[in-house]
This record gives sequence, C-alpha cells and structure tokens, in this order.
Amino acid sequence: MAKTTAPSSRPSASTADASRRRPVAGRRPVDVRGWLGGIRLSGFMVIMLGLVVLAAFVLVPTIGTYVDQRQQIAALEAAVQLSHEEVADLKAQRERWQDPAYITTQARERLYYVKPGEVVYLVDNDLPPELAPQERAPVSDQIEAAQTDWMSQLVRSVTEAGLAQTVAPVTFGVPDPTPTGTPAG
Repeated sequence: MAKTTAPSSRPSASTADASRRRPVAGRRPVDVRGWLGGIRLSGFMVIMLGLVVLAAFVLVPTIGTYVDQRQQIAALEAAVQLSHEEVADLKAQRERWQDPAYITTQARERLYYVKPGEVVYLVDNDLPPELAPQERAPVSDQIEAAQTDWMSQLVRSVTEAGLAQTVAPVTFGVPDPTPTGTPAG
C-alpha cells in the first residue's frame, strides 16, 4: 500500500513565487501538488481501476463488431425489401403481358404493327417549339463544329496536294527493308 505525505506547512520557493504573482481576474491559483497529495489510493481501488480498464479493452472491440454487424443487417434488410418490391413489379408486369389487349397495344406502339387496311402516319419533330432544344451543347470538349465552309477546304487541300513538288514516301503497308549484312529469317 502506497503512503503519501501531506504537503509541508512552510511555503517552498515555488509556492512563494506563486503567492507573489497576481492571480488573473476571477481565478484562484491552484496548488496541484496539494491536490494530488490529497488523493489516496487503496489496493482495492487500484484493482477495481485495473478491472475497469481491462473491461474497456475487452468490450470496445466487441461493441465495434456488434455495431458493424447491425449496420450490415440493416443494409441486407433494405436490399431484401428492394428485391421484394422488384419481384412485385415483375409479377405485375407478367400479369399485364398475359392480357391480349396489352400485347396488341405494345406491338402497335413499340413495333408499329398495324392491322390490315390501316394507314399509319409517323410524325417527326412533333415537339412544341418551347420544348425543342434551342442550342445544342458541343459533343465533346476536344471536337467542335468547324466554323468554315468544308467545300472550300476540300478544294484547297486537293489543289495543294496537286501542286506539291515533292512526294512523301509511302511507309504505311510497306514491309521494313531487311539489313544487308544479316540473312532474312
């Protein structure tokens, strides 16, 4: 059992320095040595404190595992609920496809099937002007529409190619020449 001594009644050098200093407004100086000296630990308290620390080390990973498993269970229950909803939607769709009128309607709308003697008119660009896209966004960041006339560029390219004085050798599709010093192999 550890025995501690009470602080001495005569002021030490550090206590004398602390008493000479002015305390900050509203604060009293705290004597840490005196406070720590007043704490008495018995053997029973040390054992109990050790058991609490040991219990914390044992229970923290167990509680973490429990919380993780509860989160996994909640996620799996949500996935099962979503699967049940999808199964219900698929059953309803299967029931619709059992109806001959629904099949006929779908064939007429999706595949443009008609009955003999009917005439079908397809209307392109049937959107009202306010819903039609006014300005189109560029297809990509690198490629944009050319601002010049393509026909004049074509004529200029053909003319320049015809007036060129030198011809570049064709290297695409021509096999590489073999070195003269080594046999081909």
